[in-house]
Amino acid sequence: MRNLKLENSPIAYYIDDTAKSQWLVFIHAAFVDHRMFEKQYAYFSGKYNLLAIDILGHGNSIKGKRGDNIEKTSYWLDKIFQKHNIPAAHFVGVSLGSVFIQDFANKYEDKVLSLACFGGYDINKFDVERQRANSKGQMKMMMKAMLSVKWFAKDNKKISAYTTAAQTAFYNMNIQFNKSSFKYLAGLQNLVNKYPKKERHYKLLVGCGEYDIPAEIEIVNEWAEYENCDKIIFSGAGHCVNMDVPQEFNICLEKFLQEC
Repeated sequence: MRNLKLENSPIAYYIDDTAKSQWLVFIHAAFVDHRMFEKQYAYFSGKYNLLAIDILGHGNSIKGKRGDNIEKTSYWLDKIFQKHNIPAAHFVGVSLGSVFIQDFANKYEDKVLSLACFGGYDINKFDVERQRANSKGQMKMMMKAMLSVKWFAKDNKKISAYTTAAQTAFYNMNIQFNKSSFKYLAGLQNLVNKYPKKERHYKLLVGCGEYDIPAEIEIVNEWAEYENCDKIIFSGAGHCVNMDVPQEFNICLEKFLQEC
């Protein structure tokens, strides 16, 4: 993956355009960065052209200027599409990443071949009470992070991953998260329930791990039912399913992409 920078933006992105095939875009979870998909890059390299970004405030996308905010993620991603002549792509998002791929689909539907959302929720139909409960949980985590990023990362890895290997990898990325970047995450609420629910003209896959929090499993089951879309609950996995069970995740994702 080549490491590049989008002009006139704080966004670092990573690209592998060696395949004579369609494009596959990965958007990572909160508090980590594009490296959470390393097992996916290795598996899909040569099969698809690959693109990943570091979300504003994460990884190498930390030098934001006045006016830069997380709500511009889809706009910056589209600029990358224009720069590299990407007509459309399949999108994979985990947790926070699933919010951004849905937002991109809301704004640039003609550039979406499919969406695969893991550990996420439907941003066009998110229950207000759940949103409030989610906000309270985020505030508690933020307070812990303000006291100590290492303390925060130690607890966060247990919420975000199930296997020891995945927890260690998550922790090692999480401790590099800068506390000042929390200010960018506040803009997430402006992407939720902003667009009306409408029929999708592309395939959708939703999923999570069997050891994710019960509320997430409930959300995924409900989402799959009213969307009548593909769904998977991964055995032996927590929230970041691609890190916990990479082999099973890669096979599942590849099968889904082949059916699109």
